[in-house]
Amino acid sequence: MAAKKQSKKVVKNLSQVNQIREMENQEIEARILELKKELHNLRFQAAVGKLEKTAQLKKVKKEIARAYTVLTERANAAN
Repeated sequence: MAAKKQSKKVVKNLSQVNQIREMENQEIEARILELKKELHNLRFQAAVGKLEKTAQLKKVKKEIARAYTVLTERANAAN
């Protein structure tokens, strides 16, 4: 059962990465800025004690990392 759950997560993550890969570099950079603002707001809510879904912090951080990874892949492919 755990393997099935794991494979669904992998498929979901791949689809998120594919969505990012379809974007232009400027769009990815704009998305990173949006996510950073969201992360800032989430951190503020967590500090104040109003954040109910603490897992959201982790999700946003991972999405930022995915976007940076795609940008790095493109930069390395260009060289």
